[in-house]
Amino acid sequence: MARTTDAPSRGFDAKTGTSYGQPAIVIHPVLPGRPRPGTEVRDASARLAEIEGLAAAIRLDVREARAIRVREPNPATLLGRGQVAELRLRVCAHAAQLVVVDAAVSPVQQKNLEDALGAKVIDRTGLILEIFGERAATAEGRMQVELAHLEYQAGRLVRSWTHLERQRGGFGFLGGPGETQIETDRRLLRDRIARIRRDLEDVRRTRTLHRNRRKKAPWPVIALVGYTNAGKSTLFNRLTGADVVAKDMLFATLDPTMRRIELPGQGRVILSDTVGFVSDLPTELVAAFRATLEEVTEADLLLHVRDISHAESDAQDTDVRAILESLGVTGGEGGTPVLDVFNKADLLEPEVREALHLRHPDAVIVSALRGAGLELLRQRIGDLLAARGEVAEFHLHPSDGQRLAFLYAHGQILERRDGLGDIALKVRMSAPDRARFNEL
Repeated sequence: MARTTDAPSRGFDAKTGTSYGQPAIVIHPVLPGRPRPGTEVRDASARLAEIEGLAAAIRLDVREARAIRVREPNPATLLGRGQVAELRLRVCAHAAQLVVVDAAVSPVQQKNLEDALGAKVIDRTGLILEIFGERAATAEGRMQVELAHLEYQAGRLVRSWTHLERQRGGFGFLGGPGETQIETDRRLLRDRIARIRRDLEDVRRTRTLHRNRRKKAPWPVIALVGYTNAGKSTLFNRLTGADVVAKDMLFATLDPTMRRIELPGQGRVILSDTVGFVSDLPTELVAAFRATLEEVTEADLLLHVRDISHAESDAQDTDVRAILESLGVTGGEGGTPVLDVFNKADLLEPEVREALHLRHPDAVIVSALRGAGLELLRQRIGDLLAARGEVAEFHLHPSDGQRLAFLYAHGQILERRDGLGDIALKVRMSAPDRARFNEL
């Protein structure tokens, strides 16, 4: 299957210093064998649409997108000889400068494909790294992306820098044949990776200190997670009144943002907007973004935001849960509770929304764009956080307004009895909040 698209305008973005509109062809190789767990329900057209969206995220001019069925992967080029020859014709016909392959391509395959096609070749991991490189806005985000890039390129020096394989003379006082340029570059690369890892470790320690400070406060932390472009940032803005970038674009958010909000029965809580996930998320990125993802691992509650209008919503759900389990966040005893938030409900027919509610009674159906269902979401979040606490009875003097207000703001009042000179309250409250109450 294949489709061609009209070419959008091309030009130069002075703000980012990058060109856009580079003509490209996108291919999704349909490989034999059992699919990776979690991708069984995805068809080739859905995967092709996703990789097109990823290409559009860095404003490539996608001239053609096609799925190619590969009976047996060729170790040299991944694709068969005839498929490579046909693809070269398409590259020439569209004057494409770039071919995006929606699969993992080895350094040898990448070099051979570039030689055969006469165009630059980039695989799925490389494309996602390019997107992250363009999106990172903070110093920390840029460091994380650079580390991921370097880790990815470390195994590809033999492909990219073969022209540096020549020997250069050693220093006279050292003697010997010297080292090849590529060995020097590998050493410099290792040094740079080590330096960035040290810097990110400092970031991780700083984040840990901030989290420990919040625990002393202590305010519950709620993290928004979900597939990229599910509407997390739009929901974040609705709940907090913030103006985080929220676009109909894959990976619009990379750097985590935190805001305080007020919830029924809980008072103040911290809401965190995080990077979106995607199927086959590169391992280099998961490792590089460890400091950021720790905000997810340390959260008291996860809001799993799903684009319920998307045709692949169930498959995206499986991908996100697999990543969360790989991070050790969910699954097993002591896992972080997850509340499913079905977003973009305004794109569904009423009878479809009703059927969803019947099938998933524990999920909250919302439209972050329209603001529908948000009060119910706030209530459900408050209920889930309150359920973590223990029930205790307190006796206060009617004049003790500060402590009474604290119980109402940070606990769930289950019962109240007003007597002469005494107010008896039965309250469900978390252990940290009870410790704060005892200090009042």
